Amino acid sequence: MTSFLIGWLAILPSYATPLLLASLGLILCERAGVLNLGPEGLMAVGAMTGAVTVLLGADPWLGIATGVGAAVLLSLVFGVAVVVFRVDQTLAGLGIVAIGLGVTGALGRPFVQQTFEGIGGFGAAGGGASGAERLLAHIDPVVCVALLLVAGLWWWLTRTRAGLRLRAVGEDPATADVAGVDVQATQLAAVVACGVLCGLAGAYLSVAASHVWVEGMVAGRGWIAVALVIFARWEPRRALLGAVIFGGADALVPRLQAIGAEVPTYLMMMLPYLLTLAVLVGASLAGRRAAAEPEHLGAVYLRQDKH
Repeated sequence: MTSFLIGWLAILPSYATPLLLASLGLILCERAGVLNLGPEGLMAVGAMTGAVTVLLGADPWLGIATGVGAAVLLSLVFGVAVVVFRVDQTLAGLGIVAIGLGVTGALGRPFVQQTFEGIGGFGAAGGGASGAERLLAHIDPVVCVALLLVAGLWWWLTRTRAGLRLRAVGEDPATADVAGVDVQATQLAAVVACGVLCGLAGAYLSVAASHVWVEGMVAGRGWIAVALVIFARWEPRRALLGAVIFGGADALVPRLQAIGAEVPTYLMMMLPYLLTLAVLVGASLAGRRAAAEPEHLGAVYLRQDKH
């Protein structure tokens, strides 16, 4: 049992970190009133671009950077569509998912299943490694950055003038506009920040967690991040708890397979998605205000709407 727990805890960061990064990006975006359903596509673009960059001979950290950059470009398409041209946010988000999955499937196909030397952890993962070394093997600089971001974003959103302005845009953009806040610029900046974090989540999957590119490797994690934001009530610290819970459920499957446990594998693989559905149903039953949803989330703001 001890060996099982150590093994499960060792791989937990690699499962929880992408969810945490993507959910933090969504919190920023949705706190500004922009509903973003596109993290699945953004993460896929980040994962593919990061892996291809490393496979072409670049440093893994450059792979992380290019993965982030590719996701930012795609998020800019979404941001311009919904903020500038006021396209329906739900449809635009679904379009970003389709574009992201389509582009990565077409451009990344020649690089599928090619392993590479990516970013490693702080410890050893071999059979002779101690429990502490096995735990550290899956903790890398990106994991540390994600943890720092939780505290940093909470402080920024609640303790700084810029964070309060962003929250004001999501709650009451008309009042924020009257107070001198540039609503469109704030929302576009939030969308770009979401692209940075979703791209980092995707690049982490390929460059740090698995060291390979596989088509479809995001495997619904973007959708789980959407539910995780609701679970977290749009609060960064609760997002960390949600990432551990959702990531821990996902990490159970390979650990049970590793010890040869006779469990229904496909049913176990459904567990994270069952949790996702449970969160969405619970939020629906609780109602809008109980879920702490930003008041203007998903709504289009026009300057003549001021009251």
